Amino acid sequence: MNDPAVVLSGVGHAYRPGRWVFRQCTASVGRGRVLAVLGPNGRGKTTLLRLILGTMRPTEGAVAILGQAGFVPQLFQVGFDYPVLDMVLMGRARRIGLLAQPSARDEAAALAALDRFGLVDLARRPFHELSGGQRQMVIFARALASEPEILILDEPTSALDLKNQALVLDWIRRLSHNDGLTVIFTTHHPHHALEIADDALLMLGESQFACGAAAEMLNEDHLYALYGLPLRRLSFEHGGEMIETLAPVLRIEPRAKTPG
Repeated sequence: MNDPAVVLSGVGHAYRPGRWVFRQCTASVGRGRVLAVLGPNGRGKTTLLRLILGTMRPTEGAVAILGQAGFVPQLFQVGFDYPVLDMVLMGRARRIGLLAQPSARDEAAALAALDRFGLVDLARRPFHELSGGQRQMVIFARALASEPEILILDEPTSALDLKNQALVLDWIRRLSHNDGLTVIFTTHHPHHALEIADDALLMLGESQFACGAAAEMLNEDHLYALYGLPLRRLSFEHGGEMIETLAPVLRIEPRAKTPG
Protein backbone atom coordinates (compact mmCIF):
# COMPACT_ATOMS: atom_id res chain seq x y z
CA MET A 1 0.00 0.00 0.00
CA ASN A 2 1.12 3.60 -0.62
CA ASP A 3 2.20 5.91 2.16
CA PRO A 4 -0.81 6.40 4.45
CA ALA A 5 -3.01 9.47 4.20
CA VAL A 6 -5.28 8.50 7.12
CA VAL A 7 -4.48 6.13 9.99
CA LEU A 8 -7.04 4.90 12.53
CA SER A 9 -5.54 3.28 15.62
CA GLY A 10 -8.02 1.54 17.92
CA VAL A 11 -10.59 4.29 17.39
CA GLY A 12 -13.89 4.24 19.25
CA HIS A 13 -16.61 6.70 20.14
CA ALA A 14 -19.35 6.85 22.76
CA TYR A 15 -21.81 9.74 22.84
CA ARG A 16 -22.55 8.80 26.46
CA PRO A 17 -20.34 6.87 28.90
CA GLY A 18 -20.57 3.17 28.18
CA ARG A 19 -22.84 3.63 25.13
CA TRP A 20 -20.39 2.82 22.37
CA VAL A 21 -21.26 3.52 18.76
CA PHE A 22 -18.20 1.46 17.83
CA ARG A 23 -14.76 0.82 19.23
CA GLN A 24 -11.35 -0.60 18.37
CA CYS A 25 -11.46 0.42 14.70
CA THR A 26 -8.02 0.15 13.12
CA ALA A 27 -7.36 0.90 9.45
CA SER A 28 -4.91 2.67 7.17
CA VAL A 29 -5.87 4.48 3.95
CA GLY A 30 -3.11 4.69 1.35
CA ARG A 31 -2.41 7.98 -0.36
CA GLY A 32 -4.25 8.26 -3.67
CA ARG A 33 -6.55 5.32 -2.94
CA VAL A 34 -10.34 5.12 -2.64
CA LEU A 35 -11.78 3.61 0.55
CA ALA A 36 -15.47 2.69 0.79
CA VAL A 37 -16.99 2.46 4.29
CA LEU A 38 -20.02 0.17 4.52
CA GLY A 39 -22.36 -0.75 7.34
CA PRO A 40 -26.05 -0.79 8.26
CA ASN A 41 -27.83 2.26 9.64
CA GLY A 42 -26.73 3.21 13.12
CA ARG A 43 -23.38 1.44 12.94
CA GLY A 44 -21.45 4.74 13.04
CA LYS A 45 -20.33 5.50 9.48
CA THR A 46 -21.02 9.24 9.70
CA THR A 47 -19.54 9.36 13.20
CA LEU A 48 -16.36 7.79 11.83
CA LEU A 49 -16.12 10.47 9.13
CA ARG A 50 -16.51 13.21 11.75
CA LEU A 51 -13.68 11.69 13.77
CA ILE A 52 -11.46 11.59 10.68
CA LEU A 53 -12.32 15.21 9.83
CA GLY A 54 -11.54 16.29 13.39
CA THR A 55 -14.96 17.85 14.03
CA MET A 56 -15.29 15.34 16.89
CA ARG A 57 -12.67 13.72 19.08
CA PRO A 58 -12.62 9.95 19.56
CA THR A 59 -13.45 8.56 22.98
CA GLU A 60 -10.62 6.08 22.58
CA GLY A 61 -7.77 5.57 20.15
CA ALA A 62 -6.20 8.03 17.75
CA VAL A 63 -6.82 9.42 14.27
CA ALA A 64 -3.96 10.71 12.12
CA ILE A 65 -4.93 12.61 8.98
CA LEU A 66 -1.84 13.41 6.95
CA GLY A 67 -3.00 16.13 4.59
CA GLN A 68 -5.58 18.82 3.92
CA ALA A 69 -9.13 17.40 3.87
CA GLY A 70 -12.23 18.49 1.97
CA PHE A 71 -15.73 17.30 2.89
CA VAL A 72 -18.88 16.64 0.87
CA PRO A 73 -21.84 16.06 3.24
CA GLN A 74 -24.75 13.71 2.63
CA LEU A 75 -27.38 16.45 2.65
CA PHE A 76 -26.56 20.12 2.21
CA GLN A 77 -29.06 22.77 3.25
CA VAL A 78 -28.46 26.52 3.12
CA GLY A 79 -30.53 29.21 4.77
CA PHE A 80 -30.01 31.76 1.99
CA ASP A 81 -30.25 31.44 -1.77
CA TYR A 82 -26.59 32.00 -2.59
CA PRO A 83 -25.36 32.13 -6.18
CA VAL A 84 -23.48 29.01 -7.23
CA LEU A 85 -20.14 30.84 -7.37
CA ASP A 86 -20.53 32.04 -3.78
CA MET A 87 -21.29 28.47 -2.68
CA VAL A 88 -18.05 27.29 -4.22
CA LEU A 89 -16.09 30.23 -2.80
CA MET A 90 -17.08 29.01 0.67
CA GLY A 91 -14.62 26.20 0.06
CA ARG A 92 -11.84 28.80 0.02
CA ALA A 93 -12.72 30.11 3.50
CA ARG A 94 -9.63 28.85 5.30
CA ARG A 95 -7.40 30.30 2.56
CA ILE A 96 -9.18 33.68 2.46
CA GLY A 97 -8.92 34.35 6.19
CA LEU A 98 -11.26 35.87 8.74
CA LEU A 99 -13.16 39.00 7.55
CA ALA A 100 -11.14 39.13 4.30
CA GLN A 101 -12.72 39.32 0.85
CA PRO A 102 -12.11 36.66 -1.83
CA SER A 103 -9.27 37.63 -4.15
CA ALA A 104 -9.14 37.27 -7.91
CA ARG A 105 -7.13 34.08 -7.32
CA ASP A 106 -9.89 32.70 -5.08
CA GLU A 107 -12.55 33.42 -7.69
CA ALA A 108 -10.40 31.87 -10.41
CA ALA A 109 -9.96 28.72 -8.27
CA ALA A 110 -13.72 28.53 -7.70
CA LEU A 111 -14.49 28.95 -11.41
CA ALA A 112 -11.87 26.34 -12.29
CA ALA A 113 -13.50 23.90 -9.86
CA LEU A 114 -16.91 24.52 -11.44
CA ASP A 115 -15.40 24.07 -14.89
CA ARG A 116 -14.13 20.60 -13.88
CA PHE A 117 -17.78 19.52 -13.61
CA GLY A 118 -19.05 21.45 -16.63
CA LEU A 119 -20.95 23.91 -14.41
CA VAL A 120 -19.13 27.17 -15.04
CA ASP A 121 -22.13 28.51 -17.02
CA LEU A 122 -24.21 28.18 -13.84
CA ALA A 123 -21.89 30.32 -11.71
CA ARG A 124 -24.40 33.18 -11.34
CA ARG A 125 -27.48 30.98 -10.95
CA PRO A 126 -29.12 30.65 -7.50
CA PHE A 127 -28.12 27.37 -5.87
CA HIS A 128 -31.75 26.45 -5.12
CA GLU A 129 -32.65 26.53 -8.81
CA LEU A 130 -30.34 23.62 -9.61
CA SER A 131 -31.32 19.98 -9.90
CA GLY A 132 -30.25 17.52 -7.22
CA GLY A 133 -27.42 16.21 -9.38
CA GLN A 134 -26.18 19.71 -10.18
CA ARG A 135 -26.24 20.68 -6.50
CA GLN A 136 -24.18 17.63 -5.62
CA MET A 137 -21.62 18.57 -8.27
CA VAL A 138 -21.48 22.15 -6.93
CA ILE A 139 -20.70 20.77 -3.46
CA PHE A 140 -17.99 18.61 -5.04
CA ALA A 141 -16.61 21.75 -6.68
CA ARG A 142 -16.71 23.58 -3.35
CA ALA A 143 -14.64 20.82 -1.75
CA LEU A 144 -12.15 20.87 -4.64
CA ALA A 145 -11.81 24.64 -4.42
CA SER A 146 -10.21 24.15 -0.99
CA GLU A 147 -7.39 22.28 -2.80
CA PRO A 148 -7.60 19.17 -0.61
CA GLU A 149 -5.33 16.14 -0.61
CA ILE A 150 -8.02 13.99 1.02
CA LEU A 151 -11.68 14.06 0.02
CA ILE A 152 -14.28 12.72 2.47
CA LEU A 153 -17.79 12.01 1.19
CA ASP A 154 -20.84 11.00 3.22
CA GLU A 155 -23.14 8.89 1.00
CA PRO A 156 -22.38 10.98 -2.10
CA THR A 157 -25.03 9.29 -4.28
CA SER A 158 -27.95 9.50 -1.84
CA ALA A 159 -31.14 10.97 -3.34
CA LEU A 160 -29.68 10.98 -6.87
CA ASP A 161 -31.18 9.23 -9.88
CA LEU A 162 -29.23 6.46 -11.62
CA LYS A 163 -27.64 8.72 -14.24
CA ASN A 164 -26.38 11.20 -11.64
CA GLN A 165 -25.17 8.35 -9.41
CA ALA A 166 -23.03 7.13 -12.30
CA LEU A 167 -21.73 10.69 -12.86
CA VAL A 168 -20.72 11.07 -9.20
CA LEU A 169 -19.02 7.67 -9.14
CA ASP A 170 -17.13 8.50 -12.32
CA TRP A 171 -15.85 11.73 -10.77
CA ILE A 172 -14.74 10.01 -7.59
CA ARG A 173 -12.65 7.59 -9.63
CA ARG A 174 -11.21 10.39 -11.79
CA LEU A 175 -10.24 12.48 -8.76
CA SER A 176 -8.32 9.53 -7.37
CA HIS A 177 -6.71 8.23 -10.57
CA ASN A 178 -6.07 11.53 -12.37
CA ASP A 179 -5.55 13.95 -9.48
CA GLY A 180 -4.05 11.62 -6.90
CA LEU A 181 -6.63 12.50 -4.23
CA THR A 182 -7.26 10.10 -1.39
CA VAL A 183 -11.02 9.50 -1.19
CA ILE A 184 -13.03 8.07 1.71
CA PHE A 185 -16.76 7.63 1.16
CA THR A 186 -19.64 5.95 2.96
CA THR A 187 -22.28 4.09 1.01
CA HIS A 188 -25.27 1.79 1.32
CA HIS A 189 -24.56 0.44 -2.18
CA PRO A 190 -22.00 -2.40 -2.17
CA HIS A 191 -22.01 -2.46 -5.99
CA HIS A 192 -20.82 1.18 -5.98
CA ALA A 193 -17.95 0.20 -3.69
CA LEU A 194 -17.05 -2.78 -5.88
CA GLU A 195 -17.03 -0.54 -8.96
CA ILE A 196 -14.76 2.29 -7.79
CA ALA A 197 -13.14 1.50 -4.43
CA ASP A 198 -9.62 0.18 -4.05
CA ASP A 199 -10.29 -0.80 -0.44
CA ALA A 200 -13.33 -1.38 1.75
CA LEU A 201 -13.93 -1.04 5.50
CA LEU A 202 -16.87 -3.14 6.68
CA MET A 203 -18.39 -2.09 10.03
CA LEU A 204 -19.70 -5.51 11.05
CA GLY A 205 -20.39 -4.89 14.74
CA GLU A 206 -19.51 -2.71 17.70
CA SER A 207 -15.93 -4.02 17.74
CA GLN A 208 -15.95 -6.07 14.53
CA PHE A 209 -14.38 -4.71 11.36
CA ALA A 210 -12.97 -6.11 8.14
CA CYS A 211 -10.66 -3.95 6.05
CA GLY A 212 -8.71 -4.73 2.92
CA ALA A 213 -8.87 -4.79 -0.85
CA ALA A 214 -12.44 -4.14 -1.98
CA ALA A 215 -12.46 -7.11 -4.37
CA GLU A 216 -11.68 -9.41 -1.41
CA MET A 217 -13.80 -7.74 1.27
CA LEU A 218 -16.98 -7.50 -0.82
CA ASN A 219 -17.71 -11.21 -0.93
CA GLU A 220 -21.07 -12.84 -0.30
CA ASP A 221 -20.22 -14.10 3.20
CA HIS A 222 -18.99 -10.73 4.44
CA LEU A 223 -21.98 -8.91 2.96
CA TYR A 224 -24.47 -11.32 4.53
CA ALA A 225 -22.78 -10.74 7.90
CA LEU A 226 -22.97 -7.00 7.28
CA TYR A 227 -26.60 -6.69 6.19
CA GLY A 228 -28.30 -9.96 7.21
CA LEU A 229 -29.45 -10.26 3.60
CA PRO A 230 -28.00 -12.45 0.85
CA LEU A 231 -26.21 -10.65 -1.97
CA ARG A 232 -24.91 -12.32 -5.09
CA ARG A 233 -21.77 -11.33 -6.95
CA LEU A 234 -22.54 -11.48 -10.65
CA SER A 235 -20.42 -11.29 -13.80
CA PHE A 236 -21.62 -10.47 -17.30
CA GLU A 237 -20.28 -9.11 -20.57
CA HIS A 238 -21.04 -5.55 -21.61
CA GLY A 239 -19.45 -3.59 -24.42
CA GLY A 240 -16.79 -6.23 -24.95
CA GLU A 241 -15.63 -6.36 -21.32
CA MET A 242 -16.57 -8.40 -18.28
CA ILE A 243 -18.45 -6.50 -15.58
CA GLU A 244 -18.78 -7.58 -11.95
CA THR A 245 -21.55 -6.29 -9.72
CA LEU A 246 -23.49 -7.15 -6.57
CA ALA A 247 -27.24 -7.66 -6.33
CA PRO A 248 -29.39 -8.23 -3.22
CA VAL A 249 -31.64 -11.28 -3.16
CA LEU A 250 -35.03 -9.88 -2.16
CA ARG A 251 -37.67 -12.45 -1.32
CA ILE A 252 -40.90 -10.52 -0.88
CA GLU A 253 -44.03 -12.43 0.06
CA PRO A 254 -46.50 -12.39 -2.85
CA ARG A 255 -49.77 -10.57 -2.37
CA ALA A 256 -52.68 -12.76 -1.35
CA LYS A 257 -55.14 -13.31 -4.13
CA THR A 258 -58.39 -11.42 -3.77
CA PRO A 259 -61.31 -13.86 -3.42
CA GLY A 260 -63.69 -13.96 -6.38
